[in-house]
Amino acid sequence: MSALKLPPIATVGEVMRLYRIRAKKNLSQNFLLDMNMCRKIVRSASHLKNHFVCEVGPGPGGITQAIIEKQCRHLTVIEKDARFLPSLKVLSDAFENQMSVIHGDILNFNMENAFPEELKKPWKSYPPFIHIIGNLPFNISTPLLIKWLADISERRGAWSYGRTRLTLTFQKEVAERIVAPIAADNRCRLSVICQHLCDVNLKFIIPGKVFVPPPKVDVGVVSLVPLVEPKIKLPFKLVEKVLRHIFHHRNKKCFYGIKTLFPENQLELAEEMLEKSGVKPSFTSYQLSMEDYNALCHAYNEICQRIPAVFDYDYRAMPSNRLAQIQKIAQQMESDSLSENAKWPSFRCDS
Repeated sequence: MSALKLPPIATVGEVMRLYRIRAKKNLSQNFLLDMNMCRKIVRSASHLKNHFVCEVGPGPGGITQAIIEKQCRHLTVIEKDARFLPSLKVLSDAFENQMSVIHGDILNFNMENAFPEELKKPWKSYPPFIHIIGNLPFNISTPLLIKWLADISERRGAWSYGRTRLTLTFQKEVAERIVAPIAADNRCRLSVICQHLCDVNLKFIIPGKVFVPPPKVDVGVVSLVPLVEPKIKLPFKLVEKVLRHIFHHRNKKCFYGIKTLFPENQLELAEEMLEKSGVKPSFTSYQLSMEDYNALCHAYNEICQRIPAVFDYDYRAMPSNRLAQIQKIAQQMESDSLSENAKWPSFRCDS
């Protein structure tokens, strides 16, 4: 597998010309043909020797070649665009079938059985010899990351093997949001949800002009390593919902976002959530610390445990659906009130 022993193979530019491939706008494709930059991305992933690597969207294969030069044990590439399959198959043959080519959409691909069973490690131990690398199309980068964060939270897919690491590209603004600290102007829902589950690091910025065709923005390379313990020990859906609502009113006091988690006629629940969390209502979403969000999520969870219909409430639902949700919450609140009263015996003094 030494790079010195590899047979001569076509450069990424030659692959593009040979197969007459041009970027498709509807797939948000921007190809990286500069091998020096491809190698820099792979170097930022640290040690890959003897690792099982999964590359997302290999395209013409620049990063693919750089990965194999690092003497990985096996490489699996997942490519949606069928135009690249012939050249990737040639590349796989050149590297003695130590590379698997899968034609599919990464958004629908399950990595549960993508790697050998013996690679699995306990969650609290060192990350397994597995790495996910991808030059992601801009149009799927955020949805895909959210999907993978849910998998990390549930320890499924590639994370059923342990704390599998990722090295991914994003639009520069998105990359900077992922790592944005407290009170930063670009701190958002994505910042908190990433940092609550992973150690995140912005490795470097790639000028847009390096890509073909060049996008109007630069690109950031981000590494994510799942934490041994999440900062908020609650189900992903609940945490994501609380963050989504609070950041929906990003520049207003956080109470504005908290109110939307509950019906307008039951705002005492929003006040209860704020009181239980101890969070200052005057703070904006991006001023809140991870400890604040942890307290808010746990306060919301307590209310949902007591009144389960609250979690299903959606203030943006159709009026008829929203009315049914409100009525269900009211019924459960009444039942909760009755059960609370039942705990205390009532006394009557007869004359």
